[in-house]
Amino acid sequence: MQPAPFKVVLDANALYPFTLRDTLLRAAAEGLYQVYWSELILDEATRNLVENGVMTEQQAGRLRSAMSAAFPEAMVTGHERFISTAVNEPKDRHVVAAAIKAGAQVIVTSNLDDFTDLPEGLEAQSPDEFLTNVFDLDPETVVAIVKQQAADLRKPPRSFGEVLTMLEKLVPDFVSCIRNHEP
Repeated sequence: MQPAPFKVVLDANALYPFTLRDTLLRAAAEGLYQVYWSELILDEATRNLVENGVMTEQQAGRLRSAMSAAFPEAMVTGHERFISTAVNEPKDRHVVAAAIKAGAQVIVTSNLDDFTDLPEGLEAQSPDEFLTNVFDLDPETVVAIVKQQAADLRKPPRSFGEVLTMLEKLVPDFVSCIRNHEP
């Protein structure tokens, strides 16, 4: 499949919740957008997963390796020179710098307040807004992605409805789109 020209940087907080991360990465793997991140973004996501007791260091390392193997083109490097040009929240300027270097149109983040005053052509979207926009582009593919996501879960197994319920806590408008699309 030809990858979509739409480039997106996922902030660490979008990569933190398992079900949300899974949905976002499956959509990227399906070619609905091109995913990007930096070492600092992955460091923050995996560090928080470990610090909050969600994963062990080894599990976080395996997650990071799996993400890097699945999306080798996602790693943004050489973006540090753009950090000083960003004017958003200082602790998140590295995310904007990665987006500039990648030529991204969107940063997906749960901290929209940290991403004001972005360069022209770059916007921050919540995971809910972003996934709803992706759904609008190709509803059938997105529904199939979430159905496959549910089918792939084994420990513990989850139904499609259970996955939607889990996602609904984080991305309610997106889940509403899926539920309204289903016959």
